[in-house]
Amino acid sequence: MRSRVCVVAAGGTGGHMFPAEALARELASRGWRIVLATDHRGEAYAQAFPAEERIALDAATGRGPIGTAKAGVAIARGVFQARAALKRLDAAVVVGFGGYPSAPALLAALSQGRPTLVHEQNSVLGRTNRWLAPWVGAVASSFPNLRKAPQGVGARVRLVGNPVRSDIRALYDRPYLAPAPDGPIHVLVTGGSQGARILSETAPRALAALPDAIRSRLKVQQQSRPETLEAARRIYLDAGVDAEVAPFFNDMARRLSAAHLVIGRAGASTCSELAVAGLPSILIPLKIATDDHQRFNAGGLADAGGAQVLLEDEVTVERLTGVLAAILGDPARLEAMSRAARAAALPDATRSLADMVETAAVVTAR
Repeated sequence: MRSRVCVVAAGGTGGHMFPAEALARELASRGWRIVLATDHRGEAYAQAFPAEERIALDAATGRGPIGTAKAGVAIARGVFQARAALKRLDAAVVVGFGGYPSAPALLAALSQGRPTLVHEQNSVLGRTNRWLAPWVGAVASSFPNLRKAPQGVGARVRLVGNPVRSDIRALYDRPYLAPAPDGPIHVLVTGGSQGARILSETAPRALAALPDAIRSRLKVQQQSRPETLEAARRIYLDAGVDAEVAPFFNDMARRLSAAHLVIGRAGASTCSELAVAGLPSILIPLKIATDDHQRFNAGGLADAGGAQVLLEDEVTVERLTGVLAAILGDPARLEAMSRAARAAALPDATRSLADMVETAAVVTAR
């Protein structure tokens, strides 16, 4: 019997592609054939995506009457392309992860009566998923209390969590050990890209301003924007802080496993990984994030007690230094934050989402 085909449709950002890849690997291990539908941007995140075929779909977004009209034409072309591909593949189910490239694949599947569902990574339903949510078979949510769900959709929302990579999932079972008295304190600063200047510039100054009893024990690993690399290194060097500063770390699981505290943004993947790893954090949501979704993402960890949230408008060197001193100087608080973060985790999100996909395909087939 030929294996069934799942078409995974995702927009061209890591936030969409990484959970899509986690699902694809789980379904492939269960004997499914995987096909990826995305655009040229998504290809940048898909080098290791376990798909036997990739479908490039036309899609776009636009503003104003002319931009909207052009986007409509592009989506229509994408739907035509997707309809032909789904028919040829005899796709058993189509799963959308958001981003406008996922729209043509889902619209094509709906027009052919094929099973569909969407997964929302953030605590606020994204615009593409929000538009399609009333029509797809089910909505998988990463966070409780999904916001901006259209009326009538709530009954079809199921909380499954946000899939994380297997090496991150493995951290769920490791114990968190607070810094030993007079031992090293490992701080990881993430978010060296979009809108992260506040982390690249403010975090080094705040860490360098800590009292000597804490500063002398610091072991910092920081992702930094390329244009601020040397400045950050100089700040740490002048303060006598042992620091590694780089634009990107490709061994994040290892670095998370050694960290006592993480300072970063509040993207969906970041929040999910911190919870699974049971790591205390200071989160600074990206102020310009669509629908302020990072603030709501961070709220779940903060409400549980696993994170302290600082809004961008509140962040100064003095404010961040004060928060760091209060947390890093209190091992019992770090341990309590770790327990709270882990209690908020949904570590088996990948398996739960795969179960949901298989159920959708079976129920519709009946």
